[in-house]
Amino acid sequence: IKMKEWDNMNLKNKVALVTSATRGIGFASALKLAENGAIVYMGVRRLEATQEIVDKYPNLKMIPVFFDAYKEDSYKAMVETVIEKEGRLDILVNNFGTSTPAKDRDLVNTEEEYFFDTIKANLGTVYSISKLAVPHMIKNGGGSIVNISSIGGVVPDISRIGYGVSKAAVNNITQQIAMQYAKDNVRCNAVLPGLTATDAAIDNMPEDFRKSFLSHVPLNRMGTPEDMANSVLF
Repeated sequence: IKMKEWDNMNLKNKVALVTSATRGIGFASALKLAENGAIVYMGVRRLEATQEIVDKYPNLKMIPVFFDAYKEDSYKAMVETVIEKEGRLDILVNNFGTSTPAKDRDLVNTEEEYFFDTIKANLGTVYSISKLAVPHMIKNGGGSIVNISSIGGVVPDISRIGYGVSKAAVNNITQQIAMQYAKDNVRCNAVLPGLTATDAAIDNMPEDFRKSFLSHVPLNRMGTPEDMANSVLF
């Protein structure tokens, strides 16, 4: 499907929820869905700061709702807020993901507590929020879940073992959800970005590493949040 055809998709009257949507891939995805007609709830920690961002797009329906990946009570409250206000949930984008390169290293040099905390955060948000969302999607007659994973969940690395294993788990739960709820017209897919030019990635990336990495990339550029948002839209 050509990009123009993606942009012409009409999501009018669809209700979407995107977690960690203040910046990077999350914000780009929220904006892309809203530009295509969806009512988009943005799961964020900083409501006022996000509202200031949203106010720059007065013609789009983008609504901040509280979400903190480390406060599990916020998951249910977030989904319930969307249902209370809109009566339905059609699209869920599980965008939250965390990794601290200085701590997330190889098997021997990564602290066990950090390893399991990373898995709990990256997999747990997808598991718990999807579990809350799916019954509402079934009630609607169907829906779509998109999990933002990583190529690191498929290709092993010399470091970031916690992140890689957690994203491998996200890839598997994506397939599990897709298989288990296909009969209910609930789809579940994952987007697996490679090196993406988000602020977080650039801030943690030495210039010599970036140049070395791009020497192996035919397009000779990093992916952009909008590239990933187009995949989410599709």
